Amino acid sequence: MTSYEAAGVDIEAGERAVALMKDKVARSRRPEVVDDASGFAGLFDASALLRFQRPLLATSTDGVGTKVMLAQQYGKHDTIGIDLVGMVLDDLVVCGAEPLFMTDYIACGKVVPERVAEIVGGIAEGCRLAGAALVGGETAEHPGAMGPDEYDLAGAGTGVVEASAMLGPSRVRAGDVVLGLASSGVHSNGYSLVRHVLREAGLSLDADLPELDRPLGAELLEPTRIYSLDCLALAREVEVHAYAHITGGGVEANLSRSLPGDLDALLDRSSWTPPAVFEVLAGHGGIGRRDMDRTFNLGVGMAAVVAPSAADPAVRFLAERGLPAWVLGEVVPGSGEARYR
Repeated sequence: MTSYEAAGVDIEAGERAVALMKDKVARSRRPEVVDDASGFAGLFDASALLRFQRPLLATSTDGVGTKVMLAQQYGKHDTIGIDLVGMVLDDLVVCGAEPLFMTDYIACGKVVPERVAEIVGGIAEGCRLAGAALVGGETAEHPGAMGPDEYDLAGAGTGVVEASAMLGPSRVRAGDVVLGLASSGVHSNGYSLVRHVLREAGLSLDADLPELDRPLGAELLEPTRIYSLDCLALAREVEVHAYAHITGGGVEANLSRSLPGDLDALLDRSSWTPPAVFEVLAGHGGIGRRDMDRTFNLGVGMAAVVAPSAADPAVRFLAERGLPAWVLGEVVPGSGEARYR
């Protein structure tokens, strides 16, 4: 007699994973979350939006790409969920939206309850750091399609912004100052190139390199910094005109998206020193500057465009919150491009 379990799907393991993650998910709860006894949907009390005159809902979805492969190889699963939150919710804050809630989806070859709970625990922690609630998710077992130790994850988030307070290119003016907000490392972009470098250079994730103060794998799996609460607080404190989340494409490509068509951002490469992990990747991989610029954040995880008078107060304010920031460049007449001097 055949069965679902004989086909490779363990229903009891899935139920145990849900039980293990419940306490972790609860830590991300917001007061607007409403319990759904069936568990089929996540509920959020929309009456919270009544405090807005014209609320605009913002939504974003993303994954963490092939960084999950390094997490699997290194056996570290408790922070990859933070990466997912950073990729999804930090996109929302670019327009000034407050993240409200998020859902996740995990596909795996075999449900290992403890591993799934670690992954979801990271997602819940990321949501907590972003001020959002993790209101639901799904874990799917795909035997035959994925190996027993393989998994992938994706998520979607929703936020809200007052229409009159929405940030973006229309607010940017000539003379504005561009601030760089420090990344925590490689974040979650460029890992196909990272894995190529590791493979071609014969580098182990356990390697202790002189440029780094911890094993290479630990450095590469440092979770993505969550900027949401810092960026929202900064916009309340000083005159912020735009943000740019620095993901795939690097600083120039992503910052260009937050500029109007008649202005450029001139950036000063000497204003900061990229973290050592980027030197490691460039050196061992023989990667030229142009490819490094187009692939990685190089230490700039978020850029803020602020009024000239707000630059120094903004840097001080972020420093008090533990987020290093600096003057990265300035906005000048142009054609809608961010570029280095």
